Amino acid sequence: MAKITIDFVSDVACPWCAVGLGGLLEAMRRLEGTADVELHFRPFELNPDMPAGGQNTIERLMAKYGYDRERVQANRKVISERAAAVGMPMRMDDDNRSFNTFDAHRLIHWAGLQGQAQQIALKKSLLQTYHYQNRDTSDAGVLAEAVRDAGLDEAAARDVLATGRYTDEVRAEEDEWRKLGITSVPSVIINGEYLVSGGQPPDTFEQALRQVASESKPVAG
Repeated sequence: MAKITIDFVSDVACPWCAVGLGGLLEAMRRLEGTADVELHFRPFELNPDMPAGGQNTIERLMAKYGYDRERVQANRKVISERAAAVGMPMRMDDDNRSFNTFDAHRLIHWAGLQGQAQQIALKKSLLQTYHYQNRDTSDAGVLAEAVRDAGLDEAAARDVLATGRYTDEVRAEEDEWRKLGITSVPSVIINGEYLVSGGQPPDTFEQALRQVASESKPVAG
């Protein structure tokens, strides 16, 4: 069986990252028994300077890209439809707000130390918190609920948040990916060599993974 390692560079605030993750997870499911896929989530902040309380998402996107309201709303509708198609439902309301995600990245790092399944569960829970519930991911109580919903240790997570643990590790990872040329997310790096960019559908990820698997040396098991 081929061994494949995936670094999924993304931000909880990024709706296309949710689309891409849904597509990737479906592709991984299709490759069960064909490839042993090891998935790691890597941090990237789209809005590292987001103020407390966040900002209205539509107004922020209008200011950032120079789009009118109708274009932003149309784009968000397309994203929500794509997300729903891969099991990542979103609520794209006009009063949605964008929030700081740094503490969410610290918790994702923490979950990754426990294992792949735990990290995937927390990532999905945080994406739902942000994009479906539209709750503030800079709020420790909100983050603790997401941890609990993912089936992880809420008390341990609260300790991580309160002590600032993994701040240096997350900052270092963010810097490293930027130095490697990552400027947009999702960026999906396969075996440290192949890049798939954007919120791609399952078929695109499946094709890429099968191609890499065919080139990889099999491992025992």
